[in-house]
Amino acid sequence: MTRNLDDYNRMRDFSATSEPAAKRPGKKKSKDHALQFCIQKHDASRLHYDFRLELDGALKSWAVPKGPSLDPKVKRLAVHVEDHPIDYATFEGSIPEGHYGAGDVIVWDRGVWIPQEDPAQAYAKGKLKFELQGEKLSGLWNLVRTHMPGKQEQWFLIKHQDSAAKPESDYDVVVAAPDSVLSDRTILPKKAKAAAKPKPVKKPASKVAPEGRSAKLTGAHKAKLPELIKPELATLVEKAPDGEWSYEIKFDGYRIMARIDHGQVKLFTRNGHDWTHKLPAQAKALTDLDLESAWLDGEMVVANEQGVPDFQALQNAFEEGSSGNILYYLFDMPYLNGVDLREVPVEERRVALATVLRTHEDPLLRFSDSFGEAPDALLTSACQMQMEGLIGKRLGSPYVSRRSGDWIKLKCKHRQEFVVVGYTDPKGSRSAFGALLLGLHDRDSGKLRYAGKVGTGFNETTLKSIYAQLLPLKAKKPSVANPPSGFDAKGVHWLKPVLLAEIAFAEMTKDGSVRHAVFHGLRDDKPAKDITEERPAVVKKSAASAPAARKSATRNPPTKKPAGKKAAAEQASPAPSQAGLAAGKVRITHPDRVIDASSGTTKMQLAEYYARVAEFILPELKDRPVALVRAPDGIAGELFFQKNAERLAIPGITTLDKDLTGQPVMMINNAEALIGAVQMSTVELHTWNATSDKLDRPDRFILDLDPDPALPWKSMVEATQLTLSVLDELGLKAFLKTSGGKGIHVVVPLTRKLGWDEVKEFSHAIVSHMAKLLPERFSAVSGPKNRVGRIFIDYLRNGLGATTICAYAVRTREGLPVSVPIFREEVGELKGGNQWNVHNVHERLAEVGHEPWANLKKTRQTITADMRRRVGMKK
Repeated sequence: MTRNLDDYNRMRDFSATSEPAAKRPGKKKSKDHALQFCIQKHDASRLHYDFRLELDGALKSWAVPKGPSLDPKVKRLAVHVEDHPIDYATFEGSIPEGHYGAGDVIVWDRGVWIPQEDPAQAYAKGKLKFELQGEKLSGLWNLVRTHMPGKQEQWFLIKHQDSAAKPESDYDVVVAAPDSVLSDRTILPKKAKAAAKPKPVKKPASKVAPEGRSAKLTGAHKAKLPELIKPELATLVEKAPDGEWSYEIKFDGYRIMARIDHGQVKLFTRNGHDWTHKLPAQAKALTDLDLESAWLDGEMVVANEQGVPDFQALQNAFEEGSSGNILYYLFDMPYLNGVDLREVPVEERRVALATVLRTHEDPLLRFSDSFGEAPDALLTSACQMQMEGLIGKRLGSPYVSRRSGDWIKLKCKHRQEFVVVGYTDPKGSRSAFGALLLGLHDRDSGKLRYAGKVGTGFNETTLKSIYAQLLPLKAKKPSVANPPSGFDAKGVHWLKPVLLAEIAFAEMTKDGSVRHAVFHGLRDDKPAKDITEERPAVVKKSAASAPAARKSATRNPPTKKPAGKKAAAEQASPAPSQAGLAAGKVRITHPDRVIDASSGTTKMQLAEYYARVAEFILPELKDRPVALVRAPDGIAGELFFQKNAERLAIPGITTLDKDLTGQPVMMINNAEALIGAVQMSTVELHTWNATSDKLDRPDRFILDLDPDPALPWKSMVEATQLTLSVLDELGLKAFLKTSGGKGIHVVVPLTRKLGWDEVKEFSHAIVSHMAKLLPERFSAVSGPKNRVGRIFIDYLRNGLGATTICAYAVRTREGLPVSVPIFREEVGELKGGNQWNVHNVHERLAEVGHEPWANLKKTRQTITADMRRRVGMKK
């Protein structure tokens, strides 16, 4: 049976689905990475697992209905399906209804597969034996073609008997590890029900008995107060599942766990950092509850004047020392008065928590209400109030200190009418049209402007009926003032601006285009000329018609407004308040130019990011020669690596003559120069390993762990830990940061005694030593061909004039990830070197700041003769 990528393309409409299209192969290149595999969990008409092996430039694919089993006695049916493009190996998302494979997709596992014989011949024979090195699966496996009749080839996926094998009665891997290995997504089957019949929610009693003597807490048991309880984390899902769930508002704040022990209160962040000193008023309020002992779980928030949590106002409150304005919304209680409640159903724990809070009311302590409305209606209300979304909790579920499918999060999507201004030709198997082009009237000028397109949410019936309404409205010219150009303009048919479409979408970009749009129907109840971008109105808290989410935000209104005039000003216009931008010295031209199309991030947003992290990044840049990566046309365009300031009019920048450095260099020592570099289209900032006062004596060396991209993240975790072990044995203290890409950077500070050549030679010796000890894991030779299936430890960044991405700097990669310092204990908890980006790193920095590197500049150490000897150097 012939399967090729033409079949894959023919079966999909890429104007509607976010799946990657298969591209025509270019010139054949020699393989520079290991063969990768992935397993995608796919909730289509039936939940199944798609097993994919890279071979001959594509992913050979099998649908495994029950998923893999680690038990060699269990044969899993694997139905051979069409090849998929290599890019599909990292695809996660939702395939729209009415399209091939409609449903949610996550990457359940990924890594490297190692065939035990020639893979092409084995595949042709229908008998593949291979080793898997994944996040979840490992050891030897077999794929065997059967002779069972059917429209598609029937194979069996069978685990080989080895040390990785386990009886299914002892361990079912698909049940034990249900979530994505790339993100915090999971999939809850369409017919998911609670594991046990949920207990009915009980009305709060007037008092909770001490010592856990309440007979209403099923599964409670006496236990000592735990020193630490980590919070249960919610998993992102695309839509609300079936089954018995309760829903609460998702707060935009800081997750805080409270420990109470005989009047002593400690407040811990999600990562276990003690923040009690930052929240004295909240600690006092918890003390006043008069509990013998407890663990409480909740979110610290500051509400704006509309009663909606405002993260910027929360940050302002901490910066100004105004913690008295911070509200502690509590939603769970895993321990109370000598009794462990973690096995108690969530609805019973919440009844007990509500009772505790009502016994001793305090304006700073709030109970996070749950609502009985349908989740879709509740989510709509929450989104209308500009909230983040909803948290769902499966009734009957226990409290677990990890990310769980029993707690889910639904993110907000916006919804409004748009004017239909055109349509595109259909592609693939789709009929009628591909996508509708949308427009909105500018609020100021009244001009109709292009606002993106929607290709999702149609079925065959609606495609035909809508198309019939489009044909009489054809126009020769576009009705929008800013019609799309280039690729977006191909195959466009313009329409008279008469029809309206109801559209749900994730967000509106700075240039006024919708992202992740879904069609919900045509409307004719409003004139097209009245359609503009909808913006949230200021709603009085007393409004009688407030929806459920609004009631949640205002049921316990804040006793005080956000701290001071400064906070109010920053809420109204956050950008001018940022360090660097506030000076008003740098004008950002083309502020709405999109730097990264995947996230819609603009040039102004990038400048705002660098201004926001100025206090962290400027100490890392100070007096270090810096090289810039500039992206004048965005990260998808041509990139320029620039080491000197020639032809760059950057205000406040410092330059050094090439007589001192061997080459002209520049330094960024102030916010004006930092934001000025962004104005000149800079995205990345790379620094030397020395400072200007002693440019001939490096003050650190860096080992860049650069993996074969096919390797699972687990391999990077192990490699980092092994590298740290070697440095520990040598007596060298090291610090870590994510690369913002696929790797980890190990930073070793030095006293400035040795020259560049000596430091580089020593770092090279460490790498050679490790590659010699573990040649199957590490490579000491650069180049993709030399790291196939391994990790190259790059020591070349330690020479004169070489640079490494600066801590807190942005990378020119999809999503604009950031290089972030981390604690060594965190490595095993990360899912990748690109975990933080310009849009989420603020939460990380607000919690831990520069703590992971707090002692880096205080570290005094040098390379000794004994160290050289131990890594095989002759001197």
